Amino acid sequence: MEDNNKIQWKVEGMDCATCALTINKYLDKEGAKEIKVNFATGDVSFSINPTQSVEHISKGLEDLGYKVVNEAAHSHAHGHTESKTGFLKNNAQRFWFCLPFTLVLMLHMIPAMHHSWIMQPHIQLILVLPVYIVGMSFFGVSAWKGIRNGMPNMNVLIALGATAAFVYSLYGLITGQHEYIFFETTATVITLVFLGNYIEDKTVENTQSQLKKLAETQVVMANMIAYDNEHNEHIFPVESNTLRTGDLILIKSGEQVPADCKILWGEAYVNESIITGESTPVKRGYKEKLIGGSVLTDGTVKAQVTAVGDATVLSGIIHMVKEAQGEKPPVQQMADKISAVFIPIVLGIAALTLIINWMVLKDFTPSLMRAIAVLVIACPCAMGLATPAAIAVGLGRGARNGILFRNATSLENFKNITQVVFDKTGTLTTGNFTITGYQAIQEHISEDDFKRLVYSLEKYSNHPIAKAIVQAWKTNNEIRWQKVEEIKGEGMRATDKEGNEYQAGSYKIAAHFTNDDAHNIYVLKNGTLIGYIDVADELRPEAKDVINYFKSKNIKTILLSGDKQSKAVQIGAILGIDEVIAEKTPEEKLQIIAAKNAETPTAMVGDGINDAPALAKATIGISMSDATQIAMQTAQVVLMNHGLKNLPMALGLGKHTYKTIVGNLFWAFSYNIIAIPIAAFGLLTPQIGALVMAFSDVVLGINSSRLLVKKVV
Repeated sequence: MEDNNKIQWKVEGMDCATCALTINKYLDKEGAKEIKVNFATGDVSFSINPTQSVEHISKGLEDLGYKVVNEAAHSHAHGHTESKTGFLKNNAQRFWFCLPFTLVLMLHMIPAMHHSWIMQPHIQLILVLPVYIVGMSFFGVSAWKGIRNGMPNMNVLIALGATAAFVYSLYGLITGQHEYIFFETTATVITLVFLGNYIEDKTVENTQSQLKKLAETQVVMANMIAYDNEHNEHIFPVESNTLRTGDLILIKSGEQVPADCKILWGEAYVNESIITGESTPVKRGYKEKLIGGSVLTDGTVKAQVTAVGDATVLSGIIHMVKEAQGEKPPVQQMADKISAVFIPIVLGIAALTLIINWMVLKDFTPSLMRAIAVLVIACPCAMGLATPAAIAVGLGRGARNGILFRNATSLENFKNITQVVFDKTGTLTTGNFTITGYQAIQEHISEDDFKRLVYSLEKYSNHPIAKAIVQAWKTNNEIRWQKVEEIKGEGMRATDKEGNEYQAGSYKIAAHFTNDDAHNIYVLKNGTLIGYIDVADELRPEAKDVINYFKSKNIKTILLSGDKQSKAVQIGAILGIDEVIAEKTPEEKLQIIAAKNAETPTAMVGDGINDAPALAKATIGISMSDATQIAMQTAQVVLMNHGLKNLPMALGLGKHTYKTIVGNLFWAFSYNIIAIPIAAFGLLTPQIGALVMAFSDVVLGINSSRLLVKKVV
């Protein structure tokens, strides 16, 4: 529950988007920091200092009408947070319970039924009571708790409108003034708002569809391998959530990988679309990793489980998306400020509607009906739902296509990007180097000794070029060094037992000995050049298309590399990159990104490890990441499995999500600005007002859901 004062809760009872704002306001008032409230999933996270009481905050939420529930019991709940068990425990059940009573009460609209016994006031009271009691047990209780704590919510409007009609009708019944009886208004308002809440539940659930598809793959059957006392192998089925790190499993063709694991035997073709969005199977063999949720399309492997539960790649993705959904992008801040004062404003407008209409019409009954219509047609939920609905769809579609947004702000910031800076190695190139040539220029050093020397040096480096050399020139007869170290920006340096000093690195270490800077690795012994090595790094096949896409959108492309100027210029020319900056250290890259960012909003794409500081400095840092390195990234956006081809989609999703949010907010504000005056002037009844309000969120849901299929590239 608590990690370094970081609290993560599952909260029940958020029945509308304004509830998330209420909880956010309460936590802020209590001094909490880093508050994230995800209405769609019920996840609430925040940070507190050690002196604050978790129990006090939990009690405060319960006083507001919400319930903090056990996280473990809801670890797989990704839909609406309201409990689905028990009688009348969700909006669908409440709506279907109230509907028959309301339909009977509405029969008075049929002229032939005007004098029926069923239209008698006492019968109407009996019919409306179940609806009113159910409505007040939900709207009324929530409204009272909100008012009591100084945080009125949307249910105040509904409870007040329904109660006004009910009390007025009860007065008409008691005094015998039957023209004052509007029990059907009470029933209709309550029933239709339950319908609206139910539709909103489904809308939110649908926006979560992409995330749910990811979550549903987490628990499957696995073939666990065990050995008896005689070392005979036995295989028996278990649920994947019972697996532990180190367990051995058998995965056969057509089966889903039950957990993150490493292949110990066999090879197979794997569909990793659950992570990358790419359905073409990729080959995986000995010691390669399989991601839980991917599917073996061909082949059989035995593997060892490397991560389970929350430590898996898929859990990391789901957690990241849910965290991002709880973030509020800047565009939402204005809506939040208006939503915070919306309820009091509507109550004031309703009161003025009643008073002014009563003064003008000289008749209390129609004046009251207009005031009630104002109360029930107002929809703060639309303003609260506008952003989360669009963000949920945008983040979900991104996750299904191997694009992970760490926060909602990065989605919005894409709209401003005017230039993109690319790292070279591992980003525009594959990072898989091959040795294309080498030469030992000292006669007394043989070819084998040269290879042995270089291997013995480079095996201590993590640089991609070093790894390629080590793989190609591996030997069991390596040199045992007295001292070996890696000099940042230069290369490797080592001293043998005889005191000889060797170096292998970039042209920087050999500049005093040769003017030939065309090679990749230079090798020195005691300050004398003894050889060099040439390597080649292949361009990613999709790199050219990605650069062309940005050019078509008038977005400037920049190559920023630590490699030699000549090689960087050559790659820049092949790809058609606008500007090439080469031979820069990580510190210099950081300064360049800071300067570029000061000029105009800039995105940087890098490998997420060596470029971490520069990625963090950019307007949007985009990491070309291996799936197993998610936790290491400092970037706001992670492209899974080096998915450079998905970069245009990331940009398109960001821009179109922002457009969708703006469209949703325009509808939400326009709806309220137009609908409330119409109700105040008596141009619609409370029943019609409740119906219109019930379907206002549908428009947002439909508009947001378009992001699932909309062409964004």
